[in-house]
Amino acid sequence: MPGRRSALAPVGRETLHERVYAELRRSLIHGVFEAGQVLRIVELAETLQTSTMPVREALARLVSEQALEALPNRSVRVPLVTRERLDDLALARPLIEEQLVALALPNLNKDDFKELRRLTLACEAAFKSEDPDKARTTSELNHAFHFYIYQAARSAVLIPIVESLWLQSGPYVRAAAHIHDENRGIPAVHHHWALIEALERGDKDGAKRALTDDITRSFDLVRNRLAAAGNSDGQE
Repeated sequence: MPGRRSALAPVGRETLHERVYAELRRSLIHGVFEAGQVLRIVELAETLQTSTMPVREALARLVSEQALEALPNRSVRVPLVTRERLDDLALARPLIEEQLVALALPNLNKDDFKELRRLTLACEAAFKSEDPDKARTTSELNHAFHFYIYQAARSAVLIPIVESLWLQSGPYVRAAAHIHDENRGIPAVHHHWALIEALERGDKDGAKRALTDDITRSFDLVRNRLAAAGNSDGQE
């Protein structure tokens, strides 16, 4: 794909199907692909340096997980950014992620808070940098921050659910990152600091509020952009 060869890393031959799936999944979570972008099997296979079969299977799996959409011509695309889907994800994510934070709270210790602060400082520095790959770097650090907390919840049921929601949120993560970079308003990691402080205090309700504020802020950035565009069908 033109301009996308550096976005995906080549994969080795061990457990090839799983590695291709994991690479595409990771790229979708971090907003590597644009909303509405058609993903072509041959081009992806060439970029990933593999045959078309594992790519085809990975794309089918991602369609079943609602991370991609199947088109009538048998190709697939990244879902469009729509107000309906945005509102649905913005409702679902806090419902699940608040519960994970509440479950994680009693399992976190001083070393964990130190790591959360390290990740937040790294994300803060990445947002301030002029790195052309900044959006992906900040997305990866943001993901690492949140899932460090969620893994501490030790929930075999809730974690796969939130992973699926983050997978579906990829296009909105990409859009929000670009909007934030344009606006340069409140620091992007502001709510991360509030969340860490609430967790350190053992304040479950405060941690939930900080988390929800963090999640909804990104969706609000995109929602406001859609409203400003005055697009009657809610698509960007």
